[in-house]
Amino acid sequence: MNSIKFFRLVLILCLVVLVSCDKSTNKEVLVSTKETLFLAISEATPGTEIILANGSYKDVTIEFKGEGTKDAPIVLRAETPGKVFIEGVSNLMLGGSYLVVDGLYFRNGYTPTKNVIAFRISPEEVATNCQVTNCVIVDFNQLSRDKDDLWVQFYGKHNSLDHCYIAGKTNRGPTVRVDLKGNQSIRNFHKIEYNHFGPRPRKGGASGETIQLGSSFTSMSPSNTLIANNLFEECNGEVEVISSKTNFNIIRNNVFYKSEGSVVTRHGNYCTIDGNYFIGDGVNKNVGGIRIVNTGHWIVNNYFYNLIGENFRSPLAVMNGIPKSPLNRYNQVTDVVVAYNTYVNCKSPWQFGVGTNIAQKDVLPLSEIRSAIALRTEVANNVIYNTAGDTHLIIEHDKADGVKFKSNVINNQGIDFKDKNRFITSDFELTKISENIFMPTGISTEIEPYHGFGFEDIKTDLFGASRENSVSLGAMIAGQGKDPKILDKKKYGASWYDSEKPDYEANIIEVTTLEGDLAAKIAAANAGDILELNAGTYTISTSLKIDKPLTIQSKGTEKAQIVFDGKEDLPVFELNPYGILTLKNIQLSGNGKQYAFASLKENMSNHFGLSVRDCEISNFKYVLKAYKQTFAEEITFANSQISNCENGIELSEEINDKGDYSVEYLTVDNCKFKEVKSNVIDYYRGGYDESTIGGNLKVSNSTFEKCGGKEENGILLNTRGIVNVAIENNTFKNNKVKLVALLWGAKNNTHSNNKLQNSGEIRVEENLKMKLMY
Repeated sequence: MNSIKFFRLVLILCLVVLVSCDKSTNKEVLVSTKETLFLAISEATPGTEIILANGSYKDVTIEFKGEGTKDAPIVLRAETPGKVFIEGVSNLMLGGSYLVVDGLYFRNGYTPTKNVIAFRISPEEVATNCQVTNCVIVDFNQLSRDKDDLWVQFYGKHNSLDHCYIAGKTNRGPTVRVDLKGNQSIRNFHKIEYNHFGPRPRKGGASGETIQLGSSFTSMSPSNTLIANNLFEECNGEVEVISSKTNFNIIRNNVFYKSEGSVVTRHGNYCTIDGNYFIGDGVNKNVGGIRIVNTGHWIVNNYFYNLIGENFRSPLAVMNGIPKSPLNRYNQVTDVVVAYNTYVNCKSPWQFGVGTNIAQKDVLPLSEIRSAIALRTEVANNVIYNTAGDTHLIIEHDKADGVKFKSNVINNQGIDFKDKNRFITSDFELTKISENIFMPTGISTEIEPYHGFGFEDIKTDLFGASRENSVSLGAMIAGQGKDPKILDKKKYGASWYDSEKPDYEANIIEVTTLEGDLAAKIAAANAGDILELNAGTYTISTSLKIDKPLTIQSKGTEKAQIVFDGKEDLPVFELNPYGILTLKNIQLSGNGKQYAFASLKENMSNHFGLSVRDCEISNFKYVLKAYKQTFAEEITFANSQISNCENGIELSEEINDKGDYSVEYLTVDNCKFKEVKSNVIDYYRGGYDESTIGGNLKVSNSTFEKCGGKEENGILLNTRGIVNVAIENNTFKNNKVKLVALLWGAKNNTHSNNKLQNSGEIRVEENLKMKLMY
């Protein structure tokens, strides 16, 4: 055999070997138990597809590690997306390269570690070029809201989370976080794209971000993380929906829909926030826009609609900084560009000096005083349209002397406003693109855009149209827009998961006075049902478990009577996770040693709620007792009488002084309180924290008589640390207390039109001393 023939033979054999190796790597392995799953992972090679058979996998820790390649990743996927459930005490960790997780559904459980999904197995085994896609995490909460965890935590580099649906986190900790501790996670270039971040309920405290990029202690590090093309729907955990705490991050083409918070450059520098939609309803003041801290950010091509928030939640909030700020506080804003943005029907859209607290210097250390105003900041080529007109387009909580305003155009419907020198007035119109998107049209082409340094790099508009040879101002180039269908939920999240729940038509269930009938009907009812009690007396000996939304009411105008003869310190209504009770037109009485309503003492993995209307409540140790680490979004007492009780509404067990509190909205309206021996309301929030709404109390049109005589602190309505308090149109008569209320003047605490007779006073203290959290 000559050398040429031999060479050809060797080449053919090599090709055969290569082809056979390629075929062997593309293998599918179906597994149906934890043991076979772990074995398949240990034996996986590039190209292996591990298929997890349909079913539930409970109490499983999946360590998915391996070394795939770009062309032949190792895949772990559901046999049928949406039919493989990860439940119980379970989590997933990825370590290695080119791994893909597809189609898993995390529900009915919580993680045993700090993460539900972590892109590392150990500090030494991190993930690189790995992907989690088409997955769902819903209500996968710790049993205690103070036990913090993260549902997705990034480590390593070049990892991605895409096309996932994530919703319902109630416990402490961001939903998603990018961690930069260690060189293996710096300059990570992670991608968070095309996800649907569904509702995150109000948390009632700090550490409720949806996405957090780094931490204050890694804020000097470059992250280069991309957050793009996601839908954030009602992400209400706290004031920061996205908290950027590292450098060179890009937040682009996302939709923030009715989310009670903002995109915040909390720490770190050089963040680009480009082409995002911020959509409010024109009613909720907690829906925010963009809040700026630190240096070098570019805020361009963004669209703001129907936002009416103020201060931290204003459409554009530029903060004051702390001189020589420590890493975990507020650095001065410098060298920021805010250009080519559009604001439609936004109240006081630009607010500067947000967070200034010089007036509180007597109760805060110098290291906490925010007095450094923004410097070298350009606000240019923006467009504002107000249907009703706005007299205060710019609010300066502190001077905006370091801000340059250029070529900003407004149609304020002829309404006079301050700061006219910072705007160009024009009679342009709006063209409707879709339900929430309106394009300004008819702006004079004679208004020349400002050409600042680097502005030539703003090459496209909100819709991606080229800005070359265009003189258009605002986020959109006139005539280039078409409906981007920003709320088409098929564009985001897992393809197999439908987050839209059909409307439920409530069943009306008749309840008799027969022993056990009420408890049985409650247990059998569906969420949203209405239980109607026939007239008569219902004697109850054990607590009624409320673990779903229910209405319990009298069938006719005559009040049904519920008499509780259960054990001491037990509630009539035991409010469990998801238990939202509406009680109407009921007489409720005890023997003076039990509670009318109470949450669980522990394992409150989700919120409760309570609405009491047209009821008579008497002879209880507590009207309502909310235990530590429990939370309600709304509690309401209306048109009701409460008498001869030891304690009233008790919401004061969150004493960790970390900004936590027990209810977001507490409303008492047109009620009569008589002989409630200790305080009627005890509503506490401790810790000097600005990351939350801070609680809301409204007490109106109510009468308080002979209450508070046994209250040790001598205050009838305790509202310590609550930010929003309104006490109005009430009558206080013969209450043996020193104070009806002690209000916080520096916050939104008000009182008006109250009648006080032999009941002490309502005192306002401008600056309450609060424990610093930081």
